[in-house]
Parts: sequence; C-alpha cells; structure tokens
Amino acid sequence: MSHKSIQPAGWPEPKGYANGILASNGTLYVGGQIGWDAEGKFAPGGFIGQMEQALTNIRDVVEAAGGTPEDITRLTWYVTDKQEYLDSQREVGAAYRRIMGKHFPAMAMVVVAGLVEDEAVVEIEATAVIG
Repeated sequence: MSHKSIQPAGWPEPKGYANGILASNGTLYVGGQIGWDAEGKFAPGGFIGQMEQALTNIRDVVEAAGGTPEDITRLTWYVTDKQEYLDSQREVGAAYRRIMGKHFPAMAMVVVAGLVEDEAVVEIEATAVIG
C-alpha cells in the first residue's frame, strides 16, 4: 500500500499541499490546520473560535481517514499570542473537550511571530495512528 492523500468531503482541493497523508503503516500526518472552515471563512470568537475550528478541521481529517480523535497521538500548536492563550486556559480546556473529548495526546506549543494567513492566530498539526 502506498501513501494516500486524505481529503474530507466537501473541502476545496488544496494547492501544493495535502490536508492529510495516511502512510502505509497507518500513521496519519495532518497538515497544519487554522481556524477557517471549508469555505475559507475564519471562525468568530478570536483565539477560542479559531482554536475550536482548527481542532474540528483536524478531527474531520482524522475521521476522513477512518479514525477517531482517540487515534490522535500528537498535536503541535503554533500560537501568535502567548498571553492570550494563557489568559484563556479555562476556555481552551472546555473548547478542547467539546471537540476532542477527554483524550489528551502528546502536545507541544510554539509561540510564533505570525502565520501565513494574516487573520490566523493559531495553527495546529497532528499525528494519528489509524487502526
């Protein structure tokens, strides 16, 4: 089995990248997801809204590959405002559990000067093991 590109139904075709790549060993690599929907519209609600949408996007890619949030083994978060993240810890936890449940994979958070999409304040990439 060769590697397979994963694309959730209804999402526009990416140009120059893949939203997910499922390796022959069942490892799914989810490209960085930001807080916009399939129509390219950013979620309202600032950091929390964008975080929820980015996690929803990750969940959608994982499910398109045949997995569930429990299959996610790693998340790497890139945030543009460390203080906004720290000030929102309670809301971050509640939003995370709404999307991912009580599954907590290995995580890292990196503070960055900016993201490619100017309106984006968070980008999250993931690794999952399907099957």
